[in-house]
Amino acid sequence: MKIGLAVPQYGRFARLSSVLRVARAAESMGLHSLWAGDRLLTPLAPKDRYPGGDGRIPEAHRVFLDPFAVLSVAASATSAVRLGTSALNACWYAPVVLARSLTTIDRLSGGRLDAGLGLGWSSDEYAAAGVPWQGRARRYEATLDALEAIWTTDPVSYEHELWTIAPSHIEPKPARRPPLYLAGFSEAALRRIGRRGDGWLTAALPIPVLTSMWQTVCRAAEQAGRDPAGLRMILRCNPLVTDDGTPPRSGTVAGIAAYLASAAEAGAHEVILDLQHTATSDEHLLDLAVAFQAEQAARYGPT
Repeated sequence: MKIGLAVPQYGRFARLSSVLRVARAAESMGLHSLWAGDRLLTPLAPKDRYPGGDGRIPEAHRVFLDPFAVLSVAASATSAVRLGTSALNACWYAPVVLARSLTTIDRLSGGRLDAGLGLGWSSDEYAAAGVPWQGRARRYEATLDALEAIWTTDPVSYEHELWTIAPSHIEPKPARRPPLYLAGFSEAALRRIGRRGDGWLTAALPIPVLTSMWQTVCRAAEQAGRDPAGLRMILRCNPLVTDDGTPPRSGTVAGIAAYLASAAEAGAHEVILDLQHTATSDEHLLDLAVAFQAEQAARYGPT
């Protein structure tokens, strides 16, 4: 299993110095990737539960930097580490604008972009972005279609009731078509991933649940005439590192690493460690990343 790291982006880590220090250190450590998320606001009275923990939005999310800007800074500070989004809320963006932002990161980084897209969970954020909450799955499918057209054809032409792209040159193209990793946990989302994604962005679920959902993705790929062996499972883990607790949500580094080893056996190819909830400083975050890397190396050899 490869190890990626959530790039500093929110809470106490929402600052340029943290992005630069952690990005450079992650590359020097030999970590595989850096990932940025996508939040707009923290409602005082949310209409929807946060999909994790006790359902409350983490306090640290009150301060959240733009994912495109953060990855651009990380790109400028590194030369080899992959740069991913986990996950952009695709429906908030017109496809031509989304394609331009992602392509710019890909070109400026020398082709290191991994594009992770999802539907999001907050109807409050959709309202603030001026995007209808109803019909979001259909909008998402159309966004994926438009991205494929923009990235792989020239001239580009796309007709939909939501957007019209007149026959046009849209350049530059990415260095190569970026891998599209899709998030989601519903039956429809999992089948979509198997049908048209390059992999699944998932969370640190109980292993039996993870296994069952991955089987759904793989069956959908086979039914679409695709080879499921070509898909990747990328698992995001947002642990609280403590002397006790219940992995993967909380516990010691060794305990959480044991869960990640089980996830690898269940099919996970890469883990995104988001240590911003538990670390108290840049140095602490990097020390924890080193500790997880050492646990990984003890089990499987160097990453």
